[in-house]
Amino acid sequence: MTTSAKAVHLDSDSLWVHLDDGRVISVPLAWFPRLLNATPEQRAQFEISPRAVAQQRYDKLVASGRSVPWSEMRRYLENRAAGVAGRPPAARKQAR
Repeated sequence: MTTSAKAVHLDSDSLWVHLDDGRVISVPLAWFPRLLNATPEQRAQFEISPRAVAQQRYDKLVASGRSVPWSEMRRYLENRAAGVAGRPPAARKQAR
């Protein structure tokens, strides 16, 4: 069984996610510095992106022949998890 986010809302310190099975979960905005530091107007524009949007971006990347080497992505994700800021690795054309 797959559960999806149906709606989201923000208050002064939490992100609330309403799931399609009726559950509601919340996480601290401190986990999302962009949302934490956003103005009330910016927070009001926050919305969930349908999975189709991510799939379209992925399909476009694959069709371009560009990719991000896993070692670079892994290093970036490990640094982010450790609280180290950094730029995400850029996709580039792979040699064939």
